[in-house]
Amino acid sequence: MKKFLSVLLIIMLAVSLGACDTEDTIGDENGPENDSNDSNEESKPENESTGELQPENGAKLVAWESEGPELEFLEYAAQEFEQKYGVEVTVEPVSHTDALKKLTTDGPAEVGADVFAAPHDKLGEYVATGLIRENDITSERVNKDFMKAASTGVTFDGKVYGYPVGIETYALFYNKDLVDEIPETYEDIIEFAKGYNNISENEYALMWDVGNAYFSHCFIAGNGGYIFGKGGTDKDDLGLNTDTAVEGAEFMVSLKDILPLNSADTTYQIMDGLFTEGKAAMIINGPWAVQNYKDAGLNFGVAVLPKLPGGKPSASFSGIRTMHVSAYTKYPKASKLFAQFLMSDEMLLKRFEMTSQIPPVIRLMEEDIIKNDPIVSAFLEQAQYAVPMPSIPQMGVVWEPYGASLSAMWNDDLSVKEALDNAVQTIEEAIESQGQ
Repeated sequence: MKKFLSVLLIIMLAVSLGACDTEDTIGDENGPENDSNDSNEESKPENESTGELQPENGAKLVAWESEGPELEFLEYAAQEFEQKYGVEVTVEPVSHTDALKKLTTDGPAEVGADVFAAPHDKLGEYVATGLIRENDITSERVNKDFMKAASTGVTFDGKVYGYPVGIETYALFYNKDLVDEIPETYEDIIEFAKGYNNISENEYALMWDVGNAYFSHCFIAGNGGYIFGKGGTDKDDLGLNTDTAVEGAEFMVSLKDILPLNSADTTYQIMDGLFTEGKAAMIINGPWAVQNYKDAGLNFGVAVLPKLPGGKPSASFSGIRTMHVSAYTKYPKASKLFAQFLMSDEMLLKRFEMTSQIPPVIRLMEEDIIKNDPIVSAFLEQAQYAVPMPSIPQMGVVWEPYGASLSAMWNDDLSVKEALDNAVQTIEEAIESQGQ
């Protein structure tokens, strides 16, 4: 097992996000961050014996994280941080995917978070809008001790901005009480469905969030389609309506034969509920869901996604779960210290224990709690086929039209080619209108 994990990890470091180094220049940042913010705050001096950053006197922080095990971990970490540094941290439930929109309004109003969670694909937007501070206290450790995927995922234009706390991709979850043999291909699932599906009882062999481009992209990318060229950095090269992308999407739509539902009835919440109830035999999901299924007492396993026609691997998205320091914080030193605390080895191991999400530090892969975990092995195996989510600012205008095109081809009998052409046109127009 140890040798197996080590080989997979090496592959993962070489492939996952390694080609996603953003080279676009975004011009001057005009957010509120500047050097005077740090110097104007009354603060304790740097600890001369350890060189550790010290929080400002009277500092109080607000931190955002998605509801679920991640929020529970952050609450735990906040208590530990207060005991160690005397800084109170109020934890609030804000989805890591919603933080960008919320901080845009709450930051200037001085009611936003000081530290918050975000997926790495939003990095370009955060930097372009001046919403976050550079990570100037742990950048050396990020580049030295963390997986290449993680260090690249929090770096933009040569600068480290984020504090990586987890590495993610998605894979195949299966109910061991319903599935005797792990499917190697989608054809295997189609055969299984013939004896399992019962529409009147909401029993389906396979479910995933069809209209969510994050999940459905695995069919298109696995067949050669892509969002932006040059490893996700070329905004002028959209590859969602190429011949290979169309072919991959056509196969995805063919799976409606075993999942005969409107995409609105396959949402993450519905899928998650049916799997928990033992009705959906297999689903496509990520490591963030593991702890909830364990807590629910499900007898489940995780495996690499099934192969596409022609033996092609399904190419899931890979991403980095990241903490950021707001450019609007009144306590930049305390905020950076808390973010640094969250990515310490001790806290990352505790985070794994509480959330089952894989820490992105190389040496932690040798910890018994991680290296002996078969679920971790499955996600690492899938990671070798994963493609990184682009993190350039233009990625922000991709998700909605891309998802809409997937729902249209699934629900409305719109041709795959037409649906993807519409998505590309909408994305191109949005990029042009934003002057990007």
